[in-house]
Amino acid sequence: MKKFKTSDGLNLAYMDEGQGPALLCLPGLTRDINDFNELSENISGVRLIRLDSRGRGASDWDQNTHNYSAPIEARDAVELLDHLGLEKAAIIGTSRGGILAMILAMSAKSRLSGVLLNDIGPVIGGAAIGEIIATMGQNPPYKTYDEAAQKYPQSFDGFPNVSPERWQTEVRRLWQETPDGLRIRYDPKLGETVAEAAKTPTPDLWPFFDAFSDLPLALLRGENSTLLSAETAAEMRRRRPDMLFATVKDRGHIPFLDEPESLAVINAFIGELRD
Repeated sequence: MKKFKTSDGLNLAYMDEGQGPALLCLPGLTRDINDFNELSENISGVRLIRLDSRGRGASDWDQNTHNYSAPIEARDAVELLDHLGLEKAAIIGTSRGGILAMILAMSAKSRLSGVLLNDIGPVIGGAAIGEIIATMGQNPPYKTYDEAAQKYPQSFDGFPNVSPERWQTEVRRLWQETPDGLRIRYDPKLGETVAEAAKTPTPDLWPFFDAFSDLPLALLRGENSTLLSAETAAEMRRRRPDMLFATVKDRGHIPFLDEPESLAVINAFIGELRD
């Protein structure tokens, strides 16, 4: 893991491995670069770059919590490309990371060589957002990883047929085990900032999606996702009939990116980047 300094002085963590077309992986709202571990193990022939957004994972927390915003985080992604001397990269954007990709398509499209969206679109399920905000910034009730791996799946719908071993991996990724119980791996103030932002009207993101025109584009949707509806995915496909697409069985928000359906689309997407 390495770090680079942003234009406003934060040290952000990233990983950079492999050779080939550059893929910049941007995680979900409270997630970090470890969400792409399975992807790293299952693809080859690419330069896989992963970024921890400010306030998450191993990146610095921001004293100005208003900077926990999608436009600032999109700027951070461009500054990482600048730091690495890359003119362009394809984005694999999971949830919030896909929102950043839409912003980049409007503000810095010349830096993009393609986009793969993981369970995110221009219309976001309101109920799902409310559930996310309700738990943000809070430590879970579990004392140990073993307790979390046993109980967490019971309260997390949409993921049948996931092995106990995979849930062990998931809870270790979500939280840090301490003598006082499990703790979140991001700045708790992120929750306050997101909750405040949710009080303002949501902008129309369809023009941001349409800005992907002429770029290789792919979409994964969890079969049981409440954040990306089947109707929104269908409209995305209508607007971009050339978009690679798969519904990922037995997954809600978000697919893990190691499922056969996910890897088939990801590898086809990488193939388009090489064309």
